[in-house]
Amino acid sequence: MITVTPGMRRLCASVLGMEAIVVGLTTPVAINVQGVPAGTAVTVGIGLAVLCVVVAGMLKRPSAYVAGSLVQVLAIVSGVMVPMMFFLGAIFLVLWITAIFVAHRVEGVTSR
Repeated sequence: MITVTPGMRRLCASVLGMEAIVVGLTTPVAINVQGVPAGTAVTVGIGLAVLCVVVAGMLKRPSAYVAGSLVQVLAIVSGVMVPMMFFLGAIFLVLWITAIFVAHRVEGVTSR
């Protein structure tokens, strides 16, 4: 079970906040550059951005970190619409994992 610490919540919320902006901005790119139908692009892009914000608000619960990990996978899968999201999604996945591990390490050192 994940032990949720204040530092971990802050770091992970920061990652999700930045990710919400990036995936939200994929909507016009998908429509104008990639030719994705507007309904599909809005559903995926804005839906994923809203999901990032909702999960960021739930980070007091350990289950939210599982949901956050799912968001990272969905961000990578959104590369089907906008190929650059394969790369950006992978970066956010690395940031997500790093935020969790760094927070555990820092919180563990400061608690001693």
